[in-house]
Amino acid sequence: MKPLAADVHYQIEVLDLHAHLWRVTLTIAQPFALQILQLPVWIPGSYMVREFSKQLSLLKASQLGRECAVTQTAKAAWQVQADASTPLTLHYQVHAYDASVRTAWLDALRGFFNPTSLCLIAAGHEQQTHSLHISQPAQCPHWRLATALQPLKTAANGFGLYSAAGYDELADSPVEMAGFWSGSLVARGVPHTVVVTGAAPSFDGARLLADTRRICETEIHFWHGKGKAVHDRYVFLINAVADGYGGLEHRHSTALICKREDLPRVDQSLHSDGYVSLLGLISHEYFHTWNVKRLRPVSLASYDYSQENYTDLLWFFEGITSYYDDVLLCRAELISPAVYLKLLAKTINNVLQTPGRKKHSVAQASFEAWTKLYRPDANSPNLSVSYYAKGTLVGLCLDLSLRQSGHSLDEVMRGLWKRCKAGPMQEDDLLQVLKDITGRSWQRDIKTWVHGTADLPLREMLTAQGVDIAEDKAALAQQLGLRVQENHAIQVQTVLNGSAAELAGFAPGDEWLGVTVAAQSTTADSWRIKRIDQLPGLLGRHKTFTALVARDGQLLQLPVRLPAKTQQTWRLGIRDPVKVGQWLAGNSAL
Repeated sequence: MKPLAADVHYQIEVLDLHAHLWRVTLTIAQPFALQILQLPVWIPGSYMVREFSKQLSLLKASQLGRECAVTQTAKAAWQVQADASTPLTLHYQVHAYDASVRTAWLDALRGFFNPTSLCLIAAGHEQQTHSLHISQPAQCPHWRLATALQPLKTAANGFGLYSAAGYDELADSPVEMAGFWSGSLVARGVPHTVVVTGAAPSFDGARLLADTRRICETEIHFWHGKGKAVHDRYVFLINAVADGYGGLEHRHSTALICKREDLPRVDQSLHSDGYVSLLGLISHEYFHTWNVKRLRPVSLASYDYSQENYTDLLWFFEGITSYYDDVLLCRAELISPAVYLKLLAKTINNVLQTPGRKKHSVAQASFEAWTKLYRPDANSPNLSVSYYAKGTLVGLCLDLSLRQSGHSLDEVMRGLWKRCKAGPMQEDDLLQVLKDITGRSWQRDIKTWVHGTADLPLREMLTAQGVDIAEDKAALAQQLGLRVQENHAIQVQTVLNGSAAELAGFAPGDEWLGVTVAAQSTTADSWRIKRIDQLPGLLGRHKTFTALVARDGQLLQLPVRLPAKTQQTWRLGIRDPVKVGQWLAGNSAL
């Protein structure tokens, strides 16, 4: 018998491009007499049960050509009666047509998968060596393969045999296959590969490499100063699509989705807003190399792939990362302080326009990510707050408060890294590091900002740091308390609690067709509208009107009164360039 590549070995093949089917062969060198097999129900970094097993079919098992009975025992678990002295082989198929970074995809243009979607867990063997052989599809001779897994025997195009120290490492290593563009860079001695699938001919790869290198060097310096980086390799897997945005962090790589139009172009010299968003995404996911993939919650020190893994610290691991992603773009000189403050104002307004911030602390939002953030509906803004957005602002308050005494959040992050030995941490560790650095207790601050629902002291913190705060009249939709989609008609998506729209009786799903405004004569004027910004021209000085909406096939007339108090949005500017510059440059001196 040919020796196996590892204790647990997977053979991954394209079965049918047009049916979007992967074929997987799993061989366990020394199975248990009752071998349990499981497929994860979630993927670390994306806190939602996604039921990957729903795409798995035709699971069969055999030993030396003899079929073994397979019994399903749960939604994502099976067991096989086996001879413990003989290798056990399993065959199955996985349908892959989810273009997100969290699952798997396969068509004639591209193949992609996270092993959590394709690779069954051989229970009891998770800590043993795993290997993965990926075959190039004959129909796609131009495809190449990219992954952060360690190669054992691979062709120049990347297809072949890879190894992992255990299932966790395997699960943490997405694989991209396509006729992609790729480039290399070295940041502080660490080799990085950037892969872009789906780019248009105008794509400026050299510019993306240069800007990504600046981000990587800035972040390695942030964590290690002049010391050696914690990782020895890194791969950016970017999928450029017509419309999409998002990323998922891994220990030695990240999978990203961006709009094709957001990639840098050879005919553009200035950063577009979309490209700045992409750079922020790259910065965010790369920061996770330290903050969540190594320094991480105690409750996520080891993963249970069969169910939710709870923590109330996502405000720290996602929110603080979100705080630093744009700050570090500033330090890398990829955006200006003015652009940074514009991005920060957007986050502040997002939080201030979310009624759920008054009901749900950012710690609670972290714990309930599985049912709230990752399963949003029309009422979500009324029930909860994003731990990304409010966590960003908690990070801002911590940093600016520390700077008032000559310190910074940078010191805290590096202090946590040292105290927790680049491993599991809990809130008490944060409190202790804060106390060690400043000599005072931060329990009241953390209790109020993280475990409370009061608004954060943003105004006083920002003005003390030299930031000017101006207030502008909010958009009319926000004045009314509506979140809408406008595409030939006004589709109501969310009605905010306590708003004029809620008092009038608007409901999610309504189609707002027109308005009736009292005229100067005895007759009324009725108008068809397709955008909310048409209202001021129709209302004139009137503060009341009747909205005509369609709901469930019926036409309703809703009496609306504009709110007496005008809502404002924040606009941030630079009042003291020295203070703002010291903050955004990472200088903790006042």
